[in-house]
This record gives sequence, structure tokens and C-alpha cells, in this order.
Amino acid sequence: MTTAKKQKKVTRASIDAFFQSGTIAVAGVSRKPKKFGHEMFREMRLKGIPVVPINPHADEILGEKCFKDINSLPPEIKTLLIITQKKDTPAVVEQAIGKGIQRIWMQQMSETKEAIEQAEKNNIEVIHGKCIFMFAEPVSSVHKFHRWIYRLFGVMPK
Repeated sequence: MTTAKKQKKVTRASIDAFFQSGTIAVAGVSRKPKKFGHEMFREMRLKGIPVVPINPHADEILGEKCFKDINSLPPEIKTLLIITQKKDTPAVVEQAIGKGIQRIWMQQMSETKEAIEQAEKNNIEVIHGKCIFMFAEPVSSVHKFHRWIYRLFGVMPK
């Protein structure tokens, strides 16, 4: 019988470090305005968070140069938000490992146990199981309410 490796707990320090680490590459930005990946990218830009889109099928999204894949990112970008479909996440993590990415946030519904373990095995700090909208300041709308609920029940990362 084999036992699965226990995943590291997400801490407030790791969340803060993610947002303070410079430009964030966003894998899975959609060209379609009504898709979650497009909305997330747009909202992060509106909040003043420095982000760049990754989409193999676009040259530009919301006026920003779009990178085809992680390998085409500038070398100074070391932080990645993954909002791809689960089936694509392991390949994105493999590219991130090869590129020397240091921090990854796997948005809920994008994460897989295997992808988390692979990133952690390669000494990448991973945030998972958390919606980035609950932590991207200023937090508003339903996400502010969700954050209040998390605090109420003592489940906010410490």
C-alpha cells in the first residue's frame, strides 16, 4: 500500500508573497469576455495587479501582448496563476518547472492532486483550494462575503 504525499498547507504568508512577487503570468486567459479566464484577467488588471496573459490562440487580450505558452514568457516572470481546465494543468505545471517558475496559484477547478504534488516536488510554492478573488485586493462583491464567512469559521489561511 502506498500513501499519498501530504500537500503543504496554504498560508497567508504564501498568499502575500504571491501577490508581491512582481508580474503574474496567467495561463488560461480566454479571448471570450464571458468566460471565467477572461473575467479573472480583466479584474486583476482593474485592481492594479501586474498580469500578462497566456493563450496559444491569441496575440493580444485586452490590449496586452499574449504569450503562446510559459516557455515564451520573459525570464523575470517567476509567478504563475493557472486557470486552465484540469486536463491541461499537469502540462502547464511541467512547463512551469522547466521555466523556473517559483510560485503557482492553481485556481479552484484547475487544480489536480498530481499537479500540486509535481510542483511541490520541484520546490515550487503552490497555492491551491483557494479562489484568488478572495485575496486579490480590494476584495469586493460576493468574494468579500465569502472571505467574511471564512474568517467567521476560522478557515482563512494563517
